[in-house]
Amino acid sequence: MLDALLTNAALLAGIVLILWVISVQIDDVSFIDSFWGAGMGLMALTSYVQSPGRGLVAALIMAMAVAWGLRLGIYLLRRWRREGEDQRYRRILKKDREKGRFAIAALTKIWLGQAVLLFLVSSPAQVGILAAGSEDVLSPLAWAGIAVFVTGIFFEWAGDWQLAQFKADPANEGKILDTGLWRYTRHPNYFGDACVWWGIWLVTASLGWTWALYTVAGPLFLTFTLTKWSGAALLEAGMKKKRGDKYADYIARTSPFLPRPPKN
Repeated sequence: MLDALLTNAALLAGIVLILWVISVQIDDVSFIDSFWGAGMGLMALTSYVQSPGRGLVAALIMAMAVAWGLRLGIYLLRRWRREGEDQRYRRILKKDREKGRFAIAALTKIWLGQAVLLFLVSSPAQVGILAAGSEDVLSPLAWAGIAVFVTGIFFEWAGDWQLAQFKADPANEGKILDTGLWRYTRHPNYFGDACVWWGIWLVTASLGWTWALYTVAGPLFLTFTLTKWSGAALLEAGMKKKRGDKYADYIARTSPFLPRPPKN
């Protein structure tokens, strides 16, 4: 397993360096968001290729991670092509760009850090696939993980679709999306992301609690970053500036993460 994980890490490092060179050439690192999902799917796929058994459980974990990563990667790549450079990265690299340090800052502040976190968050899929071997029996815990995963996929896909439809209507300019899943949580797509990786972790945990303990840092960190760090917290800070009282009212009545009926 260690050899396989080291191979994954080396492959990830090589791809990240290539993408870093591209980002320097186009003066934009924003497409790293699309690699976040796609890269995790790639780590699952390369783990499956190296797996000695490739039983049902290994194939299931691989399919879960690849399906999630491919969908998210394509969605975010299309958004980047449509909307251009993400303002978050522009703000992070603004001073370095002005001082001529864009290339090194893009590598150290963006690409390398994201690569480490990508490897960490995808660890339940990598380890689960390699540990599963030829296992073909799905335990009740594995079925519970599948249920959590499907719930996450629904919230993420439906939330992103509803947001895209809302933004596509010019009549919604300046308004707040508070219908559909967005009526019950301010971040259905982020909630879905968390469910996806907790679901994958539960399937890995069904193979033995040793593997669960080795990989629980992945979904824990992802949940933290989605709720407190670079996900909801950063997004809402920008929305408060753009929408003011409208967004404050939305915050007051709508659950921040876990879906719940809105307050009166």
